[in-house]
Amino acid sequence: MKTDVFISGGGVGGLTLALKLAQRGVDVVIAERLASHTPAYKGELLQPKSMQIFDGLGLFEEIKERANEIKVLDMLELSSTLAVRDQSYLDYSVLPGKYNAAYMAHHEELKSIILGAASHFSNFHYLRGTTCKKVTEDKAILRKGKEQIEVQADYFIGAEGRASITRKAMGIEIKQSAYNHHFLTVTFPRPENFRDGQIISTYNRFLGLFPLPDNLVRSVYLIPEGDYQQLKEKPISHFHKLYTDLAPSLDGYVQQLQEWKKIQLMIPVMFHAPAYIKGNKAIIGDAAHAVHPMAGEGMNMAIQDADILGELLADMMESGNRQPENLLWYEKVRYKRAEHVLQLSHLSALAYSFPFRTVSYLRKKTVERMEEDPILHFKQMLNVSGLGMWKENVRDRFIQGGFMPVRSRDLTSDTKELKYFTREEDYPWKVEGLV
Repeated sequence: MKTDVFISGGGVGGLTLALKLAQRGVDVVIAERLASHTPAYKGELLQPKSMQIFDGLGLFEEIKERANEIKVLDMLELSSTLAVRDQSYLDYSVLPGKYNAAYMAHHEELKSIILGAASHFSNFHYLRGTTCKKVTEDKAILRKGKEQIEVQADYFIGAEGRASITRKAMGIEIKQSAYNHHFLTVTFPRPENFRDGQIISTYNRFLGLFPLPDNLVRSVYLIPEGDYQQLKEKPISHFHKLYTDLAPSLDGYVQQLQEWKKIQLMIPVMFHAPAYIKGNKAIIGDAAHAVHPMAGEGMNMAIQDADILGELLADMMESGNRQPENLLWYEKVRYKRAEHVLQLSHLSALAYSFPFRTVSYLRKKTVERMEEDPILHFKQMLNVSGLGMWKENVRDRFIQGGFMPVRSRDLTSDTKELKYFTREEDYPWKVEGLV
């Protein structure tokens, strides 16, 4: 089998890349290890930049119709008696323009939407239940049951996650950082009127609630590292109480979850590969960078990788400038952006990692001032959204720490939009030229 581009891994990132290439007339083969849907937790929160990308692929309305829109993240800090001590909001509406909300979509349903769109193209070839075993200079060796398949390609893309075969073939090593906590994650029914995101915390507890469509909610509950087995030995009613203590509105809903085996353990790690490119190979998503899941950015980073790399590969094919050196444009655009998101998510994780009242107090003040200062609020939502990147400065830190007063002046919509990534910033080779 011969193709222009071979993609190892048919998750959301790999499928997004394949769809973009197929729409531009590039022949693409994608191998997905799983033969059917997986019950394992995968990303479900789509940030505004991802929705902008899907809009460009013609999928915005379909995804929106099959997702739950989230406009606000409600940040609740509780006292030791579990009374509400402070409440702040992070509001996507501070982002001007069409892409001013996040969306929760079932992961497998999102994959089926992208796969369905790509399947309309005869130059898209999807190998389900097929594992990539080895990648060489000019071919990928695949295994489907007892059958071995060889795919010759001009370019090989690794979208197969943390244990990336493609990354290993590139000789790229990673250094993985672990955290002092894990998460329990599970989906269960929710009240119909519970539609925005909610983060509930005390000095030593954390619960994240992100409403899905179909009156369901995805939950993440922080536990100390190593506590999982001990928790599983307790009756399921103990788990119910962990939730209803922090979120009484879930009483009568979380109890519909009757088995511990439905609750998954999620172990957060962080790493950033030192390079994304080597020769005619590239890596995207979790193969290139693993992010702490606090802000749900992992899947979004993969989508953004796929957008930049897909546009670049399609332009290379279309122009005839197929030299592998051109792939460095992808790394040039994405590396610093990914590093910024990794650090933001890491700092957020640290804010909830340590069960001390002092940390809780500082976290509460930081979030409170972030909401009150319109520029800080916009910066936070801009960085989370993926639509742009605006780093905090010394003055911002002083305001967060209470050493300077919050600003009352907001930015105009035009000024805010100047902070968005432009087409030239997303695809600079269109201006500066390919090799």
